[in-house]
Amino acid sequence: MISDYAKDKFVSLSEKYNITLVEWNHDIDHVHILFKAQPNSELSKFINAYKSASSRLIKKDFPYVRKKLWKDMFWSRSFCLLTSGDSSIDVVKKYIETQGIK
Repeated sequence: MISDYAKDKFVSLSEKYNITLVEWNHDIDHVHILFKAQPNSELSKFINAYKSASSRLIKKDFPYVRKKLWKDMFWSRSFCLLTSGDSSIDVVKKYIETQGIK
């Protein structure tokens, strides 16, 4: 499954940026990722490195994906990064766990 493959790539690259995966889930056209990062983690640098590397590897290892892409792009250029704020980690984790469930 592509989601599991993308998750493994996230975990392997995140170690270099001092980032720890907490929860991962996907829907038809996007992923939800809960992770912990240190104050000195370069989040935008990590996200761009991850999206670039994983896109290249997914298209190489799952060639049928190319037929479904728009302009050969696996990820969109944008991303949404939110802090958990006053929400408990358990609430955010539960939200991510239920993504893609109808």
